Amino acid sequence: MDVRVDDVLRMKKPHPCGSHAFKVLRIGMDFRLKCEGCGHEFMASRHKIERRIKKIMREDKDVETEQNT
Repeated sequence: MDVRVDDVLRMKKPHPCGSHAFKVLRIGMDFRLKCEGCGHEFMASRHKIERRIKKIMREDKDVETEQNT
C-alpha cells in the first residue's frame, strides 16, 4: 500500500473522540499517526493500520484503496 508521510488516512472505525481522519507522521515497520480531531499521537503496527484504512487522502488527489479479503 502506498502510504506516505503527510497523507491523511480515513479509517473504517473512528477514534474515541469521533474523528475518522488520521495524519501520517512517520512510516516504517510502525506508523506514527495523529488524530485530526483531538490531536492525540500514537504508534501502531503497519499491518494493523493497513487493514483498517478506508481511504488515503493527499493534497493533490484522493487515492482509493482496494481491500483484498
